[in-house]
Amino acid sequence: QVRVVESGGGLVQIGGSLKLSCTVRALSGSISYIANMAWHRQKSNDERDLIAQITRDGRTTYSDSNMGRFIISADNDRNSVFLEMSDLKPEDSALYFCSAESVVVDGGRYPELWGQGTLVAVSS
Repeated sequence: QVRVVESGGGLVQIGGSLKLSCTVRALSGSISYIANMAWHRQKSNDERDLIAQITRDGRTTYSDSNMGRFIISADNDRNSVFLEMSDLKPEDSALYFCSAESVVVDGGRYPELWGQGTLVAVSS
């Protein structure tokens, strides 16, 4: 069994910063490969939107709406991905999810895994 665990959410004031973390953990066996990891967010009653994605070789893709305020990075050795968010605005308040694609554990492959999300609230 493999889990995706996010952390780092919380309450922050307008203009503040947060760093979200996400780690893929195998409860048994070893993770040998993760193709891509990404961050998404979902506001109340809205669809889940992609924020940024990073491939294993470090190529990044960002949603245009982030306007350079968010930076994605990864630590492949720790099967982790991070999202540094700055100049936060009330409209950034959402549940932030991490996803991992093509996760290989002891020869078996999980096409796509999702975490439970971490809540970010930006207050005025």
